[in-house]
Amino acid sequence: MHILLKNVQVIAPSSSFHGQKQDILIENGTIRQIGGNISAPQAQVVTGTNLHVSTGWTDVFAHFCDPGQEYKEDLQSGIKAAAKGGYTTVLIVPNTQPALHTKPQVEYVLSRTRNSAVQVLPIGAVTKNLEGTSLAEMYEMEQAGAVAFSDGLKPIQSPGIMLKALQYVKAVNGTVIQLPDDLSISAHGLMHEGIYSTQLGMPGKPAIAEELIIQRDLELAQYSDSKLHFTGISTRRSVDLIAEAKGKGIRVTCSVTPYHLSLTDGHLVSYDTHFKVNPPLRTAEDVKALQEAVKYGVIDCFATHHLPQDWDAKQVEFEYAKNGMVGLESAFGVLRKHLPQVPLDKLIDMLSVQSRKIFNLQEHKLEEGAIANLTIFDPEEEWVFNTSDLAGRSKNSAYIGAELKGSVKGVINGQYAQL
Repeated sequence: MHILLKNVQVIAPSSSFHGQKQDILIENGTIRQIGGNISAPQAQVVTGTNLHVSTGWTDVFAHFCDPGQEYKEDLQSGIKAAAKGGYTTVLIVPNTQPALHTKPQVEYVLSRTRNSAVQVLPIGAVTKNLEGTSLAEMYEMEQAGAVAFSDGLKPIQSPGIMLKALQYVKAVNGTVIQLPDDLSISAHGLMHEGIYSTQLGMPGKPAIAEELIIQRDLELAQYSDSKLHFTGISTRRSVDLIAEAKGKGIRVTCSVTPYHLSLTDGHLVSYDTHFKVNPPLRTAEDVKALQEAVKYGVIDCFATHHLPQDWDAKQVEFEYAKNGMVGLESAFGVLRKHLPQVPLDKLIDMLSVQSRKIFNLQEHKLEEGAIANLTIFDPEEEWVFNTSDLAGRSKNSAYIGAELKGSVKGVINGQYAQL
């Protein structure tokens, strides 16, 4: 496979070509030459008026539903969705059937996804069967290739289990991922508890359910001196708590979803179930606080929380609809549209570099002789997101019909490409 990228703007701070327009020749998965006016008659040429290239992007929290619910998404359709969105690496949650809680399940994912344009990395379950009562085979999963540990969509409720997990991963310099939500407070809530939940007559999920778990787990992370990552944070107070903890030297990082950066609980006045997610959409004040936290570096990276649901799971009364929306294909366009105050270089750094540092993933290089792991995009193109832009099996996106900014043109991962 030979690919020639013509006149592309390099966005890769660690590269000696950062900020330059160059041609890039890729031969058999390796960056063979970077320079001006490269000629390669045998190569597939990729060209455009405003093409940019960076090292490949990494998503740290997505659900591919395989094994067990392949009618919503499977590993191969998830890979197509990720590549469509510009991602060359995706960390997938363990909430499958059976759960990714043993070495064979981790090996299943890795063996089924080995030869593709997207590297799929399993997050191993913290507890057996995601039941929250006893630790899973974490060491064996790490040896098999699990890159982090979490109960994924099921927040860890027991402080004792969380502490044991944090202590256990220290031996492998691992990270525990927590979706902060105290279910004893929020279990019956359908949306954010506030003015709109009162007006709509729906049970609310108060912000304190998220913030209490963050406070608790920060104490546990400090006590254990272990690495903790919060994903899907959604409130102003959550941002403040994490910023304060970082100032104390606690080893905590966090990620936010594109939809928590762009949508509010006000969107639920239509009772559209595509806006039903967990953690729920919060207030406009919370959204502004999250956007500022991205700008000033409190938030470390983005997580799509790609959660496919079939038609029947969403086309029901709001009370019975399942949480979640797909997010891989729309992520970049949403981020560019709703974070105009964040410089492009910083946005790409969060997508391609910081997300890998958190989980000790090998750094990609954009230099001659390096294995090609690249995302090609136009950061300024304005376009309308439609169902035809969804490459996965499920279509549950709240952004259908939305005007976005910034489009992905393709990905290259070694000898595999989707252009």
